[in-house]
Amino acid sequence: MNDRSRSCASFFSAVMFLLIVVSTVRAQEKIRIAYSSTDTINQIWTVAYDAGFFKKQGLDVDLIYIGSTTVGIAAIVAQDVQVGNAAGSGVANAAVRGADTVSTACMINVLAYELVVLDSIKSPEDLKGKSIGISRFGSVSDVAARELLKGLGLRPMEDVKILQVGGASERAAGFSRGVIAGFPSPPGNVYLIPGGLPHRILANMADLPKPYPLPFICAVTTKSYLAKKRDTVKRVLMALIEASHFFKTNKDATQKIVAKYLRGANKTYLDSSYQSTAKILERVPYTTRDGMKIQLDEALKQSPGSKVTVDSLIDDSIVREIEKDGFIDKVYGKSG
Repeated sequence: MNDRSRSCASFFSAVMFLLIVVSTVRAQEKIRIAYSSTDTINQIWTVAYDAGFFKKQGLDVDLIYIGSTTVGIAAIVAQDVQVGNAAGSGVANAAVRGADTVSTACMINVLAYELVVLDSIKSPEDLKGKSIGISRFGSVSDVAARELLKGLGLRPMEDVKILQVGGASERAAGFSRGVIAGFPSPPGNVYLIPGGLPHRILANMADLPKPYPLPFICAVTTKSYLAKKRDTVKRVLMALIEASHFFKTNKDATQKIVAKYLRGANKTYLDSSYQSTAKILERVPYTTRDGMKIQLDEALKQSPGSKVTVDSLIDDSIVREIEKDGFIDKVYGKSG
């Protein structure tokens, strides 16, 4: 090999090395992502993490548990996390107070909850004067509690007190100790009650004439972060879409991931919650505008001067782009 050839070969090697380094740096982009509960209906985030879909999309994710939409939203606004799970209630409440929160996709768009009460409570009248537990005010469990109580003809905070107790496990524990007479529960969570305390389902969202629309399990960020890191957010959404497909088609592996993160998960719980969650995971995760409007109307009651609109709370351009590119068809198959 002559000097010219050696020089070309060295130059080519250097270029290839730089390309590999650049590719590796991009493939290892660090990002903090938050999820808000360890029950099955929220674990699309842990599935994306444990099954390797975030890594597949070139993201080095620090996955953080923040046990409430309201606290998670505060972390997103402060940029302590860049993307997090938050329901429409949290997005709207923050936005009317001046935050630039935005929902980029929702993997679940219905409020799938039931009201679990002590077995001694046979009717809505029996619940009067008692308390039910939620995670935090402004959270999805708070929205569910109020809607379920209203559906029973009861006035939240007047007929029935609402107490901040904590996440799914904490609510079940508080119930078993008699601290609360009931709690709003995602499907299957009754099987987490310690000691098998006698209970009944007093109301179920599934019994309503039509599902209550709610942006529930959503990828939320700020408009400022989205403007700077659109490609990063796109890769988060692609990972979540792959995780949703994995969830629907890999029951055993999904249940193992759920059990890893949820203390006290048993087979009955895992089977019940898996079936109900798999049915409502979105194939194409657009955010429900009808559901967001309901949450915005509620938020505006507290901040009537706000000019926030539904369109300003939702940016579904990335989901449209992913769908148009054929990525979802590739993941699910065109008939999926």
